[in-house]
Amino acid sequence: MDADDDNSRISRRTFVRDSGLAAAAFAMAPTIVPRHVLGGVGYRPPSRTLNIACVGIGGMGMVNMNVLVQSGENIVAVCDADFPYVERTLAGRLRPPQGQTSSSPESIRLKEAYEKAAKYEDFRVMLERQKDIEAVVIATPDHLHAVIALAAMRAGKHVYVQKPLTYSVYEARLLARAARETKVVTQMGNQGHSMEGTRRINEIIAAGVIGPVREVHVWTDRPQRFWAQGIPRPPRVPRSITGPVLGSPASPASPATTGTTATAGTAAATAATATLAGAPTMPAGAAAASAVPPRWGMRTVDNAIQRAMADNPQTPPPGLRWDLFLGPAPDVPYHPVYHPFSWRGWPEFGVSAIGDMGAHLIDQPYWALGLGYPTSVIASSTPWGGTRDNPGAYPLAMTARYEFAARGAQPPVSMVWYDGGMLPALSQDIVLPRQDGGGGVMIGDRGYLTYETYGENFKVYPEEAAARAAAVPKTLPRIEVPHEVNWAQACKGEAVASSPFEYASALTEVMLLGVAALRAGPSQKILYDGVGMAITNIPAANAYLTREYRGGWYPG
Repeated sequence: MDADDDNSRISRRTFVRDSGLAAAAFAMAPTIVPRHVLGGVGYRPPSRTLNIACVGIGGMGMVNMNVLVQSGENIVAVCDADFPYVERTLAGRLRPPQGQTSSSPESIRLKEAYEKAAKYEDFRVMLERQKDIEAVVIATPDHLHAVIALAAMRAGKHVYVQKPLTYSVYEARLLARAARETKVVTQMGNQGHSMEGTRRINEIIAAGVIGPVREVHVWTDRPQRFWAQGIPRPPRVPRSITGPVLGSPASPASPATTGTTATAGTAAATAATATLAGAPTMPAGAAAASAVPPRWGMRTVDNAIQRAMADNPQTPPPGLRWDLFLGPAPDVPYHPVYHPFSWRGWPEFGVSAIGDMGAHLIDQPYWALGLGYPTSVIASSTPWGGTRDNPGAYPLAMTARYEFAARGAQPPVSMVWYDGGMLPALSQDIVLPRQDGGGGVMIGDRGYLTYETYGENFKVYPEEAAARAAAVPKTLPRIEVPHEVNWAQACKGEAVASSPFEYASALTEVMLLGVAALRAGPSQKILYDGVGMAITNIPAANAYLTREYRGGWYPG
C-alpha cells in the first residue's frame, strides 16, 4: 500500500477495525485466493498487518517494539527525543549472545525494522506527516504519556501506553473519556493483566476460596537498587556548594566552608612532603587538630551528592532534544540525573515507585475485589530529597493506606502500599513471598493468598484453602499471546484488548492517589470523592490531582 494514499489507508483502517464487516467481505468473495497459496505458510497479507509508530524507544519502548516486530507487525515510524541513546540501546541488543559470534536472528529483524522506519524527533510532526500510521505505542517518561496518547487518539490511531497510563489523575480521566469518544482500541502496558497468574487469582477470589477479603498489602523493592530517590536537586550554578563536604575537615577554619575541595588527607600529604624535603615538621598535636574528620550528617552527604552532580556535564549531549523531552513539564535545566532512566524519581517527570510497579502489583487485588475508588488515602515516607524550600527527588521509601467502601456483599477493604524495600509487619503465621520485585497478600476470613509481581507464583494458605483453590474452574478467557500482540490483534478486530483504558484509567487513578496523599503531607489523610474527582477535606490538595503545563502543552 502506498504510504501517501490516504483513501487506501482509510479504507484499510475501516476494514481492520470492524471484524464483522471483514468476515462479511470474505464470505461474499469466494474467489479470493487463500493467503497461504499467495505467500506460503505463515504469510500475512497486508490487510492483516498493522502499521505501527513507536514513540519513546530507548528503554521499554524497544522491548514493546521488538515483540511487535517478531509477531510480524509493520513498524512504519519511530519517534524519540534522543536517537543516540536509542542507537546505543539497539547496539546492546545486537551484541552476540554468550558463546555466539553473531547477533541473534531476532535482534537482526529488530535492527532491520528500525532502519526501515521513518525517524522523527517530534511526535506532533510524525502524526501530521506520516499518513499510513494506524496505531501508536507510547513508552516515553510518564509526564509525556497523556499528551502523546491524546494527540494520537484524536487523529484516529489505536494506542498502547506504558504504565502508569498517565502522570496525573486528571489525565487518566481525560484518556478514559477520549477512548470512549474516539472508539479506538486502547491498552496499558501492565502485561500481568494478560498473564495466567492474575486471571487465576481473580477466579479463586471470586469463588470465595479464602472468604471475604478485608485486608490487602502490596509492596515493591523499587526504587532501591534501581534509581536514586531522597536526594537533593542538582545545583543550578555548578560548583556553588558550600558547607561540609565528604572527606573535608569540619572545623570553622576548614576551606570546605568556602566550597573548596581541600580534605584532611591534603593536610597529611603536605606534612609528609615537608618531612621528605627536610623541612621542619608540625607537632603531632597540631597535625591532628588540622585533620578533624568530617561530621557524617545528612548535610555532608547532600553536599557530596550535589558536588558530584556539579561535576557532571550539564549541557545536553549531541542528539538530545531537551525541549521535546521536557514537553509539558517545567523548564528544568538538563542534567544526566534526569535522563536517561532516572527521571522516574523526580516529580517533574515521574510518579515514583508506585507508578513504576503499582500497575503490576495493585492490579491483582483491584481487579479481583472490584475495589473502585478509595474513600480515603493516607501516606507517610522517609524525607524528600533537598530542602523544604527546594524539594528534590521523591522519598526513598513510602507507604500509603487506602480505604475502600463495601461493594454489595463484599466488606470494606484496607489496602496498604509499601516501597523502597519495606515489607508489611504481619503475623509470623503469614508467609510472604520475598523474591526481587515485590509482591502482595490478600487476607480473607478463611485463608490468604500471596503473589509476586505480575500475579505470578501465587500461593493459597492454609492447605485446605489451597485444595479448594485447585478445584476452582477456569472461567476467564486466557491470553495466549504477548500483551502487545493482544492489543495489535484487537486493533485488527481479531481479539479483545486485555487492559483497555476503561479499566486501566481507574487502576492508574488509584495508584496516583497515593502520590497525591504523599504530596499532601505526611500522615495527612485525604478524603476522596471519586465521582466528583475531588479531595473534599483539604481543598489545596486538589492541585496534586493535576499539574501546571508549559505553554502549548496543555492536553485538555
